[in-house]
Amino acid sequence: MAIAEEKPQQSEGKVWGFLKHPFRQITQSSPSSSSYSSSQQNHFQQSQSQSTSNNPQGEGSNSHSKNSSVSSVARSFFPTRRRLRLDPASKLYFPYEPGKQVRSAIRIKNTSKSHVAFKFQTTAPKCCFMRPPGAILAPGESLIATVFKFVEHPESNEKPIEQKSKVKFKIMSLKVKGPVDYVPELFDEQKDQVALEQILRVVFLDVEHPVPVLEKLKRMLAEAEAELEARKKPPEDNGPKIIGEGLVIDEWKERRERYLARQQVEGVDSA
Repeated sequence: MAIAEEKPQQSEGKVWGFLKHPFRQITQSSPSSSSYSSSQQNHFQQSQSQSTSNNPQGEGSNSHSKNSSVSSVARSFFPTRRRLRLDPASKLYFPYEPGKQVRSAIRIKNTSKSHVAFKFQTTAPKCCFMRPPGAILAPGESLIATVFKFVEHPESNEKPIEQKSKVKFKIMSLKVKGPVDYVPELFDEQKDQVALEQILRVVFLDVEHPVPVLEKLKRMLAEAEAELEARKKPPEDNGPKIIGEGLVIDEWKERRERYLARQQVEGVDSA
């Protein structure tokens, strides 16, 4: 009986020894796996350090690009410094006379320290035009521009004076170098330097009920006509007169010619 009991114990020991053997191998191989993982980690750290050493300015360039983009966005929130002062500031007043061409006026002054070119733009070029359509102003110089518009008849469901015009005007400005001749192509050549000064809205005035704005408009139109006539007059020239192909006539020459003519007449009479 004792022998029968000992045999199962030996078999059980063999089974447990067989089962324990693989676990022993696993525990023995675990240091090698851990050493392999640590070598991988060291290799990753070395490659990362090499990449950073090859591109030491990568982080700086990225931060610089981010800062530049942020500064450009910040600048977009600031309003553009205007070069011109307008009077009226944001409106064009027209007398309301349906079926007629009426006029408005606006004073434009250069408030910057350099020469500035300006030009008008409108959403209705067929029924509106400006005089002058553009010009170059010296620092502190101003002029009165006249705007012409045809007033259409009101619709049946609208009161005459309450008619709203969809026409809008826009004034653009451009800084130029010195006193140059104005040409519209200046704005096409330097599009990135062009600034929007103001969008002007049309306002109609009742001519049967005079208001201070209407009286001011009449005075500005009269000044604009006076300025136009002054520009049409040729500049006064106190020097010698130039006639034809550069023939110069002065007072001494005229006297000499008259003297020679009298001498010839006296010589013929004496003969």
